[in-house]
Amino acid sequence: MWLVILIGLIQGFAEFLPISSSGHLVLIYDIFNVTENTILLSIILHVATLFAVVFVYWKDIVVLIKNPFCKTNKLLVTATIPTVVLVLIFEKFINNAFSNNFYIIGFLITAIVLVVSERLSKKESEKSVDVSNLNINYKQALIVGVAQGIASVPGISRSGSTIATALMVKVDKSDATKFSFLLSIPIIIASFCYELLKVESATFSFGVVELFIGFMVAFLVGIVAVKFMIKFVKQKKLYWFSIYLVLISVFLILNEYLFKLW
Repeated sequence: MWLVILIGLIQGFAEFLPISSSGHLVLIYDIFNVTENTILLSIILHVATLFAVVFVYWKDIVVLIKNPFCKTNKLLVTATIPTVVLVLIFEKFINNAFSNNFYIIGFLITAIVLVVSERLSKKESEKSVDVSNLNINYKQALIVGVAQGIASVPGISRSGSTIATALMVKVDKSDATKFSFLLSIPIIIASFCYELLKVESATFSFGVVELFIGFMVAFLVGIVAVKFMIKFVKQKKLYWFSIYLVLISVFLILNEYLFKLW
């Protein structure tokens, strides 16, 4: 039970903080030698984080649903296409990356991207008041979508990559954050559907109660994480997360070749 709670906490926080949920989950599985099938748990946690984003951005989502052909929806489609294409092309590489220590390299890549984004970002200017018309152009959305596709590799943060890339191409912080989290909705749904296809042949290792608790933990923590990041990106610097990622990467490298704690 406690392991499911821990996994739910990590998924809820790391899905939306720029530290990579996939990388941290691989790390936890390695530490606790989790070898049983986790497909159903992964599906449940993806649904939980999806609900967390919908909960926080409910009013904006309603506006987008009422205006299906608005600019923002077109931007979201534009950004999602390169993500899906990249994942399909490099699916084998991505799957292999989960079975080795590539997530350590991913952590370092994320750290670098976050630092660079702070150097290249512009000062906050006029905010978007209409969610259906964010201050982002299609070229910027396409570049963010490519970054999101690259972030499919464990250790490279999806939220960190999309927010940082948006900042690097001169999108305002408010719009970059909102676009990143809205963009997570179609990709989480896509991940959910992809993993759902594996369920038929999977053996389940967690009970209904454990899955429910994992869902609730990830959902509630996800809400907190999204709200935290909305404020953090506006007021603070993303490189604070880089410090954490570099420290954990150094520790993991030392553990791999020196400590051998697990």
